[in-house]
Amino acid sequence: MENLRVSMIMIMMGWLVLLTSTLVMGGPTLHKVGGIQGWNQNVNYTEWSAQQHIIIGDWLIFVFDKRYFNVLEVNSTNYENCNDRDFIKNITRGGRDVVQLTEARLYYYLSSGGYCYHGMKVAVQVEDPGAAPALAPAAPAKNASPWLRMYAGNHMILANIVLSLAFLLFMMH
Repeated sequence: MENLRVSMIMIMMGWLVLLTSTLVMGGPTLHKVGGIQGWNQNVNYTEWSAQQHIIIGDWLIFVFDKRYFNVLEVNSTNYENCNDRDFIKNITRGGRDVVQLTEARLYYYLSSGGYCYHGMKVAVQVEDPGAAPALAPAAPAKNASPWLRMYAGNHMILANIVLSLAFLLFMMH
């Protein structure tokens, strides 16, 4: 019976270490722009972007038909006016194009050839994971910012850790 208790404690401690290391050392995330619809016309990229939590080091992948579309990084003025001249960078390579986000700032992307006017533009806010998030309400609204959703999610993780520790203490006595 004592061996079973020791085994259970070791399993729970291993799970706790795994959970904690995943939270602390979480690697970069690959975000598919537009989700299942990809980089295409008539997709609400403002809504898609608002649902993402993107941090420095994460990647964007644009999946599209390269015969029709492309991906250009532009400044805010060109983004607002759907101007594809004087772009910052053309990231188009083959229709499954990735870009790593290396700074905490607002990135702007669009498709040229008039497709921007059909909604093919996205602004992506990249956050610094080391920066403290703003104070958040206990239960964020459905349309809350990604920081607020992350803050609420961290409470659930913390609750799981506390419950795991309580279980371990119970098992030890």
